[in-house]
Amino acid sequence: MDLTPKAAPEGRYIQAGDNNYFLLEMGEGRPVIFLHGGGPGCTSWSDFAVVAPMFAKTSRCIMPDLLQYGKSDKSEITGPMWDHHAGSMVDLMDELGIKRADFICNSWGGTIALALAARFPERTRSLTITGSMPVFTGPLCPLPEGGRRGRNARDIYYGGEGPTLEKMRQLMARLEWYNPDLIPNETVVMRYEQSLDPEEMALAARSDSPRGEWQDLAVDLKKVACPTLFCWGLQDDFLTPDYPMMLMNMVQRGQLHVLDASSHHLQEERPEHYFHIVNSFLDQPDYKK
Repeated sequence: MDLTPKAAPEGRYIQAGDNNYFLLEMGEGRPVIFLHGGGPGCTSWSDFAVVAPMFAKTSRCIMPDLLQYGKSDKSEITGPMWDHHAGSMVDLMDELGIKRADFICNSWGGTIALALAARFPERTRSLTITGSMPVFTGPLCPLPEGGRRGRNARDIYYGGEGPTLEKMRQLMARLEWYNPDLIPNETVVMRYEQSLDPEEMALAARSDSPRGEWQDLAVDLKKVACPTLFCWGLQDDFLTPDYPMMLMNMVQRGQLHVLDASSHHLQEERPEHYFHIVNSFLDQPDYKK
């Protein structure tokens, strides 16, 4: 399959509470909200450009740039970070007229969705979580680099001589893709150019906590009642499959699918397989207690 991302559809800005979001939309049907990862230069389109059109054949796909990423607001976040993102995402849903949605998420975005499902259970029909780290401990061993591998990678990328195209490719090859030969140059360029955004660079350079106070969601996961699929890469460089197996048992209705020959961005690396796995999950009956 061609993994090259096509040109993004025309997006729009929407004010949600105190925050201004940039989002892309395609398709009609059940609302599915895609929440992207937190790596340098990540946006909704960089993470879901290849797989979203597949879902758009039967679903209304809503792809916001998360706060402090892409073209959305980059104001400082104070207080508990996941509470802030979850509340703001509900504001966005209200503005879009969406009472309840499925969420398909990578990494950073998945932790936001888990916090949202715990705090606003009536707003989530289902969750698909890939590569997210909502709790700071692992079941078998300490998390790689003390759970700071993403932060450390960001520091390396923005440190030294600053961002370069080659550093972006190396970051993606080392941490996000199993087979670096499959990484589309278009995606590398997209991520690199976005990472040069002056506001994103300013956030990355700060030594304090402009992203908000870190939260461990171990207690909150017990409140996640909607069907939750942890769809994981066997070779995920951040969190090996023992970690989502632990998460699966922490939520009320969890299940786990591990996909081989894929790392942290399996929705980009193996989009057809990812689509068939997740779409089958979305087609299940609407379990509502």
